Amino acid sequence: MLSAEGLTLGTRLRGLDLRLETGLMVAVVGPNGAGKSTLLQVLAGLLQAQGRIEWNGRELSRIPFLERGRTLAWVGQEAHAEFAFPVREVVAQGRHAWGDDGRGVADALAALDITHLAGRPITQLSGGERRRVFLARALATGAPLQLWDEPTASLDVRHGLEVLKLAKGLTAAGGTLLVSLHDLRTAFCFDRVLVLNQGAMVGFGAPEQVLTPELIQEVFRVRARMAPALVLELPS
Repeated sequence: MLSAEGLTLGTRLRGLDLRLETGLMVAVVGPNGAGKSTLLQVLAGLLQAQGRIEWNGRELSRIPFLERGRTLAWVGQEAHAEFAFPVREVVAQGRHAWGDDGRGVADALAALDITHLAGRPITQLSGGERRRVFLARALATGAPLQLWDEPTASLDVRHGLEVLKLAKGLTAAGGTLLVSLHDLRTAFCFDRVLVLNQGAMVGFGAPEQVLTPELIQEVFRVRARMAPALVLELPS
């Protein structure tokens, strides 16, 4: 279980409380500057904020470094790579907290459809391909808490759907996943949706209960209609 109380970071987060049971896939949505990336970075321990964060009853900041590396994985919004490491080595970094045993690396490469890129320098890949490498690195950690910031950005339709399918598999196996999104239609594929606006949580619950036309107009300043729309899915 992930819980947070009173998360505050200037105007970027304002007294946010959160309680998530395990096995949930949660979409974090909101307009630009709402605090989506900030929230994920605070939960990952990359930004220091006032408040308290616990994982299964233990304060996250007090969990030893290597154990924390086996507990949570974070994928940032940027897909930039500084060094020309082979893709396989980048994904294997996800096993550092386990002593670099290499287990799960091949499975992670296959899950993100990048096995054929394993020997390529990451700097030679497209933005979408690098995104899949960093997702594979997070998957290789085996961490039960996964925090992904805009994971489908720059991905084509098929690979975006495969990432969502992968996310569903992680939570079905008992993991907890928070994913920031801009596409509200995609948010309806999640178990829960958390709506942020100006650093505050203004909605949380099942997508069909939270993402009402009234809330969408108030937060995003656009009109919304619940009508049949284009549906894309992977072939069986």
